[in-house]
Amino acid sequence: MNIHEYQAKELLAKFGVPVPAGHAALSVEEAVEAARKLPGPLYVVKAQIHAGGRGKGKFKELGPDAKGGVRLAKTLDEVRAHATEMLGNTLVTIQTGEAGKQVNRLYVTDGVDIEKEFYLAVLVDRATGRVAMVVSTEGGMDIETVAHDTPEKIHTLDIDPATGFMPHHGRAVAAALGLTGDLARQAANVAAKLYDAFLGTDAAQIEINPLAITGDNKLMVLDAKVGFDSNALFRHKDLMELRDETEEDPMELEASKHDLAYIKLDGDIGCMVNGAGLAMATMDIIKLNGAFPANFLDVGGGASKEKVTSAFKIILSDPAVKGILVNIFGGIMRCDIIAEGIVAAAKEVNLSVPLVVRLEGTNVEEGKKILSESGLAIVPANDLGDAAKKIVAEVKSAA
Repeated sequence: MNIHEYQAKELLAKFGVPVPAGHAALSVEEAVEAARKLPGPLYVVKAQIHAGGRGKGKFKELGPDAKGGVRLAKTLDEVRAHATEMLGNTLVTIQTGEAGKQVNRLYVTDGVDIEKEFYLAVLVDRATGRVAMVVSTEGGMDIETVAHDTPEKIHTLDIDPATGFMPHHGRAVAAALGLTGDLARQAANVAAKLYDAFLGTDAAQIEINPLAITGDNKLMVLDAKVGFDSNALFRHKDLMELRDETEEDPMELEASKHDLAYIKLDGDIGCMVNGAGLAMATMDIIKLNGAFPANFLDVGGGASKEKVTSAFKIILSDPAVKGILVNIFGGIMRCDIIAEGIVAAAKEVNLSVPLVVRLEGTNVEEGKKILSESGLAIVPANDLGDAAKKIVAEVKSAA
């Protein structure tokens, strides 16, 4: 689960992380009122969407010469003008794709005199199984370019979970950023507080870009992106209240309500599979046969008939889907349960696209019998390769 920048900063501030003063706004008047509460005379008006690259983004409704989603304002009138242009319009960034995201919230913060920008992130390093800090002297909007062109400028520090964050970790962060004296001590303190926040909230990632040296020689977090491990949210009811469902894909949101692992993709062949590895292999073999998957969907190892029905309906709710491939290996999951769910869902939504089903494993013969006696135009497949060839051919012939 991801949250907005203003929510992330409010959360980090509770752990003692230094952030500039700021207020969220849902309307133009609220944005102006937020600016009035700040010292000024410089304000920053930020679009709040779950995507990076806002500063370089462009609004669909405004011309190509319009400013992006992060703007400076020197007067309340400028705050009003920026808020008027941003709210309700669609911001397209490198991370949103061409569709963009509608801006429904703003964050108005106090302007800061920036001397130098850094990058600092806390995440789980899958290679070591430890929490890691990723730091770079090259903070700012082009960190992706830095990672691609000059990876030697990015340093990764692993933290042993048995000891936690230690003073030498703080010194290592400061050294990687090239800081000495009081700034080095501040860097170590910020890093320690971010580690506490990461563990204390069961975060999946905390990204600070930039961490800046201000004109009065202070380190301050000017932008923050925070995401949480969804599997741990049952321990954090307060964090669940920060969820903004308007920022999530409607189909992915519906899938989460049924405990389904679903990610929408850009293709036209819907996939329903049990097991993440098998789902990845299914998507790969669809591409190998010249087509593209419309989604990743793992129904899990012990899904009920109702869960399978919900998964099927979610796939069919995507207008881009022109055919469906069901690939089930029945271990814990019984093939007859899958078959019952498929038949129930297909009849309920009045299936009108080709459907290829490959079943193997527990109760496979019962499952195949249910499908064959359903009266539906279901194409059976012998194995995964056969299934992929058949669904691609069915979709092409129906086009």
